[in-house]
Amino acid sequence: MAGASLVVSLLADKWTIPLIHALARGTRRTSELKRLLGGVSQKMLTQTLRTIEEHGLIERRVYAEVPPRVEYSLTPLGRSLNEPLTIICEWTARHGAELVTARDNLRRSSRTSVADR
Repeated sequence: MAGASLVVSLLADKWTIPLIHALARGTRRTSELKRLLGGVSQKMLTQTLRTIEEHGLIERRVYAEVPPRVEYSLTPLGRSLNEPLTIICEWTARHGAELVTARDNLRRSSRTSVADR
């Protein structure tokens, strides 16, 4: 079960899934990823890239050029995660509104119950 907890923890990060999807379309430089993700700070992007690299989902390649060039790509392990993530994203697109409605209804009924006491 420790493995499942690790995967859930990794995927719960706001930027992990968007990064994996961006890299599923090909090798990218840091600046490209920042532009594609929109809204991610440089610090958070770097931190997330390091974390998913540490867990073997992406590969970082540094080229000995001036200026230095760094590229990221999915490893075979990272590519194997893309398909299940796509399925989850499609499910979310179909049912996300239902989740929000259920949550909002429960919150409203909880407030009403507390107010009635």
